[in-house]
Amino acid sequence: MGRRTPLRPLHEQAGAMLAVYGPTEGVGGVPVDVPQIFGELEIEYAAIRKHAGLLDQAMRATIELTGADRLDFLNRMLTQELKGVQPGSVRRAFWLNRKGRIDADVQVVHMAGRTLIDVDILALERTARSLASFIITEDVSLRDLSGETYRLAIHGPTAAELLAGLGASLPPVGDAIETQLAEVPVTLWRFDATGDIGVEILCGMDDAARLYTTLLELAGERESGAAALRSGEPTSLNRRVRLARVGWHAFNIARIEAGTPLYNIDFGPESLPAESGVLADRVSFTKGCYLGQEIVARMHSRGHPKQCLVALRLDRVIDEAAGEPALPTGGAPVLDGASAPDAAGTVVGAVTSSTVAPMLGAAPVCFAQVKWERSTSGTALSVQTSAGVIKASVQESLAFWKRGS
Repeated sequence: MGRRTPLRPLHEQAGAMLAVYGPTEGVGGVPVDVPQIFGELEIEYAAIRKHAGLLDQAMRATIELTGADRLDFLNRMLTQELKGVQPGSVRRAFWLNRKGRIDADVQVVHMAGRTLIDVDILALERTARSLASFIITEDVSLRDLSGETYRLAIHGPTAAELLAGLGASLPPVGDAIETQLAEVPVTLWRFDATGDIGVEILCGMDDAARLYTTLLELAGERESGAAALRSGEPTSLNRRVRLARVGWHAFNIARIEAGTPLYNIDFGPESLPAESGVLADRVSFTKGCYLGQEIVARMHSRGHPKQCLVALRLDRVIDEAAGEPALPTGGAPVLDGASAPDAAGTVVGAVTSSTVAPMLGAAPVCFAQVKWERSTSGTALSVQTSAGVIKASVQESLAFWKRGS
């Protein structure tokens, strides 16, 4: 069992299926209980794509930095350019170790009085400890807020209408605001992880359950199941927004479709930035020195890493036992070429995430770490699945689907 969160009683009351995020033995962080699904997966996924889904982000944690030198300090530590960043700005970056490996994938939320670092909870302890070790004479104070704050998110096209209905505005991509939602002080910023509007929410730990409940009361569905998606004309915030509880499974489908890899799943502490699939979004090659820069620069000048994250689209083969399209599991081998089902093939990589993509007509898709020479768009590969070896091809980018495409 993972760490109990303030929302667990609400999830249990709603009949959620909970699972532990992270190792059951405390290595690298504290495992937490995360809701996987509340009822019908199709309805939760449809909420993200058609309306709005409210996601418990118990797997996220927050570090706070204060002091006049905090931004300059972080600029010398992290891979992203932070010089000149104005209050109300958000940047994504890596925190590397001396070997150039990724100790944390972070979102830096810079506000007028403080700067927040949003981080995977399993990377919290080492990130806070290692960053603090570099503070010497700088006017910087660092504090772990994981026991005082909590993280939620809203994903879906009606998220902006929800915020407007509660008297708040939708932050532009790359911006953050401090405001109130349902009389609860919050910090909001944009991260469209599912390809639709994504609003990240930071609130006080003691306010989390009240905020979660109030959002559902003010903007949530009054009906459940398929009838909710067919309900009548919008006459209230509930009808216009149709906010629904969503669990990890629905979010996972949507984020894979949108091409959003996750730390500790698709890349992790043993990965180099060039292997992550998000190098351009996290690393500046024009800024000054930072920890691990020499390794990053050497890799960049060499041209490519030994392996990298790619998106694979698989042939649609029905697993007769399950009656659904066959999917690989995390760690499943990726084989060179379009191997026959009975062929061993040469292993050139491993699957990191997979799903059946509703926006692609239920096509099976996955992310995989593969050898660089087999990562070119259009390369024919094969993947071991529940129904045997299935043909796959490397896609042009990590994104399988984009809104409006």
